[in-house]
Amino acid sequence: MSGTKILLALQGGGSHGALTWGVIDRLLETPRFEICAVSGTSAGAMNAAMLAQGLAEDGAEHATALLRQYWAEVAQLGLFSPFRRTPRARFLGSWALDQNPAYLWYDMMSRFWSPYQMNPLDHNPLRRILDDRLDLDLLNSDAAPRLYLTATNVRTGQPRIFTQPDLTIDTILASAALPTLFRAVEIEGDPYWDGGYTGNPALFPLVRDFPGADLILVQTNPFERNGTPRTAHDIANRMNEITFNAALLKELRAAQHLREKFGTGSAMRLHRVLCDDILNDFAPSSKLNVEAAYLSHLHDSGYARADRFLTEDGPRIGHEETFDPATLFAASQTHIAEVPQ
Repeated sequence: MSGTKILLALQGGGSHGALTWGVIDRLLETPRFEICAVSGTSAGAMNAAMLAQGLAEDGAEHATALLRQYWAEVAQLGLFSPFRRTPRARFLGSWALDQNPAYLWYDMMSRFWSPYQMNPLDHNPLRRILDDRLDLDLLNSDAAPRLYLTATNVRTGQPRIFTQPDLTIDTILASAALPTLFRAVEIEGDPYWDGGYTGNPALFPLVRDFPGADLILVQTNPFERNGTPRTAHDIANRMNEITFNAALLKELRAAQHLREKFGTGSAMRLHRVLCDDILNDFAPSSKLNVEAAYLSHLHDSGYARADRFLTEDGPRIGHEETFDPATLFAASQTHIAEVPQ
């Protein structure tokens, strides 16, 4: 494979990771791109592992097939999940689970009981899928794109980036170990939670190891959400979204400051596939909805958004950036009073 080398940074977000699946599918159809490294967190880590496995095994077509198989198996798990839409939600065309009794029970009980009480056998349905689909020897070989999967060290509160040649099923699951759903994953004596708290996704290993490259950020956790949350449930959901974006915003702000101080000469060229407007149509509870029809809808939405991105910005990839992080902070900076000298 040869062409314009690109890096991918993939956010987490439960079933909203199917948006990223669609974006990747469209990028894989572009023969001039060579995906040489991927940073992923949570659902982004799952997508990254399947993508890397497929590329290492037999190229873009196999990666496309492996991603499709992974999400089909996730949908299959949903057939046995109590988190399903109510008849009223189906009638209204909503993908939300806000009125589902099992979801409401889980939402309430997770404030009192931990996964150590509610999931005493430490069952994680994704483990079987990863065991069946991944060849760890191949994933850790030079044939695979470089992977950087972020998990949060519970003891230190710091991010840990897992990469080749040390990728295991546990390191991938650790990146997606949401503490209200799963026990912490113990690796080398330390417990790890979902990486979204400290890097969703982490950009610094890509910046460090691939200076001057083109990085495409794929977001599945909205920076902006219309309206003011008023119920306790909606407030908690929005707080989680803000928390899971905080580390990414901090890295983007640092990148902006470096550009302002040293210029953009050898800086990484940033690009972004933005899905905020799509995600604003979906309640946060829909992240636990894994119905096949919903995952297919998300995939198609992500594919269409990536197609638009490539039409508008694709020709500039490899030459100039199409996303300036300064645009994210312009409004906040106007409210900072000038510091007297």
